[in-house]
Amino acid sequence: MAGVIVVRVELHSAVSGEVTELARAHIFNLGGTQTVADYGVRTIRGRSTRALDLGHVQRSGKVENHPKAALHVWHLVAKALATVGYGK
Repeated sequence: MAGVIVVRVELHSAVSGEVTELARAHIFNLGGTQTVADYGVRTIRGRSTRALDLGHVQRSGKVENHPKAALHVWHLVAKALATVGYGK
């Protein structure tokens, strides 16, 4: 993988100030042009930084023909999560 977008979900406790990583996903470019690209997505198994650092893939998928120049990165994140079955 060349470049990768790492999406982390963290809980920042208002009580203790502790930060706990709850989930992680990787989104990576598979090719395309300056305006449209295909991306691979992998969600990582685990509910703690220690478990997530093991890098075991939970789900994987592909986002095709994403208009990256026209849309904010959050659109890509939403498509990536939907592709692997989250949000349904």
